[in-house]
Amino acid sequence: MSHAIGIDLGTSNCALALAGEGLEILPVTQILGPQSVGERNLLPSAVFLPAEGASPSATLPWTGEGTGIFAGTHARDLGALQPERLVVSAKSWLCNPHIDRRAGVLPWQSTVVPEKLSPVEVSRALLAHLLSNLRHHHSSVDGLNVVVTVPASFDEVARVLTQEAARQAGWGQVTLLEEPQAAFYAWLENNSVSWRSQVGEGDLVLVCDVGGGTADFSLIAVGKRDGDLDLERVAVGDHLLLGGDNMDLALAHDVARDLEGVALDEWQFLSLLHAVRSAKEALFSRPDLGEVPIAIPSRSSRLLASSIAATLRRDRLESVLVEGFFPMVEPDAVPTVRRAGGLRESGLPYAADAAVTRHLARFLQRARSATGVSAMPTRVLFNGGVFHANVLRQRVLDQLAAWAGHPVRELEGGSPDHAVALGAAAYARLCQSGRGLRIKSGTARSYYLGLESSAPAVPGRPVPIKGLCIAPKGLEEGSHVDLPGEEFLLYTGEPCDFRFFQSAARPLDQTGDVLPTVNDLEESALLTVCIPPPAGHSPGEEIPVHLQSGLTELGNLELHFSHRPSGERWKMEFRARLE
Repeated sequence: MSHAIGIDLGTSNCALALAGEGLEILPVTQILGPQSVGERNLLPSAVFLPAEGASPSATLPWTGEGTGIFAGTHARDLGALQPERLVVSAKSWLCNPHIDRRAGVLPWQSTVVPEKLSPVEVSRALLAHLLSNLRHHHSSVDGLNVVVTVPASFDEVARVLTQEAARQAGWGQVTLLEEPQAAFYAWLENNSVSWRSQVGEGDLVLVCDVGGGTADFSLIAVGKRDGDLDLERVAVGDHLLLGGDNMDLALAHDVARDLEGVALDEWQFLSLLHAVRSAKEALFSRPDLGEVPIAIPSRSSRLLASSIAATLRRDRLESVLVEGFFPMVEPDAVPTVRRAGGLRESGLPYAADAAVTRHLARFLQRARSATGVSAMPTRVLFNGGVFHANVLRQRVLDQLAAWAGHPVRELEGGSPDHAVALGAAAYARLCQSGRGLRIKSGTARSYYLGLESSAPAVPGRPVPIKGLCIAPKGLEEGSHVDLPGEEFLLYTGEPCDFRFFQSAARPLDQTGDVLPTVNDLEESALLTVCIPPPAGHSPGEEIPVHLQSGLTELGNLELHFSHRPSGERWKMEFRARLE
């Protein structure tokens, strides 16, 4: 195979796409039931860890019996009944800075799994399944150009760990692409002839991506260069754990409240949750339906146990989802912040406010503040399974029109379920051939290195930390910049800490700028590194160095320290223990 491959390593589902003459989604062979193996266009991002000797009787074509953990449709379904053995949302754990992302912590808080998996290992398992599937259907996969998508909001550590998982899975060196950009590349491919009739110079496109577990926003500006249209990604949002799963849960609670005199146990509520998801999809796919019946298994002691009857009505569906998750709000609205309790259970940082529109309002406010220009979109590209529902797409368009004072048009020809994988394959082909329209992106934020101040010691006062800008917002891939100004002192020969910070709200900072404080920056990583002293210097000695920063073609930040007297040079890599 000499084609290019795109991989959507999704929070809820994974997809695999191939770019040759055109683009196509490749089916993924997976275990569908205890004795069933088949193909689906999506691989659920669910990994199940069975008890010893309890693996499903069905086996994949590339594995033997009793192979232990497995992923996909049956893993997700079985995990609904045994949640302590199920790992989901591994991608969100991969960008959680409050845990050691290489440590075995998943399934989270499970007491029945003796050997847990790290977020990196779960990502590797999903990517390995996709690679085995590709090799099963194609005899040779050597020389492929492979692009894996990540949220635009991923920090640099999460990006590096994603590439590490891909290498461990056998994919080799992969290129990363932001998911909203991938969706836009797919739209360009789908509308290769007519896309210029839908957008023009001066347009600002909002890519609004709400999937099963996350929401992601990006802005792409349309300009003109050398007489042709030009695209640039100018803003990205936060990583929001808010999506279709929240909506299903809200609907399940709404239906449960209508069951007079019936108290559902945990097992029954899980059954209701699955039934509600199916009923929701049926109502959204068939406008002629007014309601869908739901049957919940009873816990009766009778030999032939009956089921509990319930109904999901269209008016309740739209009321719960539209008004609960997409309420009309003012343009200066901000998400509700939950008052912090004294103690909170550790876990994923779920969004406290379920209103997608309030998160969108804050994103546009921040984009306007960061760019200094109007951040009100004129076009919208929808992505993610949530936007199969016409009523939800229309609500977002109505909200944007209310903010802008004029209609905001939806870009036609999107593919909510598979656009990310298809766009990744299109981008892989573009990288391979060098031909095609690229979205200029660079870094979505400015990045800083903590710099200890040279100040007299004061009892009880820690050494002040300044922020040294090592990469300004918008730094292009393949760029390397020498930090101007004086030399810095580098501690060598013993482990020392390097603190990294980032900001999406300081677009004017340039490489080498020093901020007097890091109070307004977001700390993204703490790396513990031991840099060996050059010849003629002792451990624990500080040496003068010059700095160079850069953004690789793969989208990773690099930092180089050079000691000119000795000619020694060291590269900072994101391989150390994370706090």
